[in-house]
Amino acid sequence: MIGTIISLLTGAIGGNVAGKLMPNSSLGTLWNSVAGIAGGGIGSTILGMLGIGAATATDVAAGGGGMPDVGTLLGMGGSGLVGGGVVMAIIGFIKNMMNKG
Repeated sequence: MIGTIISLLTGAIGGNVAGKLMPNSSLGTLWNSVAGIAGGGIGSTILGMLGIGAATATDVAAGGGGMPDVGTLLGMGGSGLVGGGVVMAIIGFIKNMMNKG
């Protein structure tokens, strides 16, 4: 549960950082955050399925049980940041392409 919250919060941060780095693709603070939250959840889930830096699928199936270790939390935070930034950038790019046409 705490890992999911970390992934979503860092996803929102990642979305806003990406918006600041790419002002032409920015969706505004609210929508950068929304896209980032979605990306954070997606990124954490994908890495979790692959068993990279996040809770593995077997950990989730077993109910988790207890507080994740620091490495797992850092992995979830990192995947949230990257996933949030990537999803915001993709949505911003699509928005820009739609505005041109």
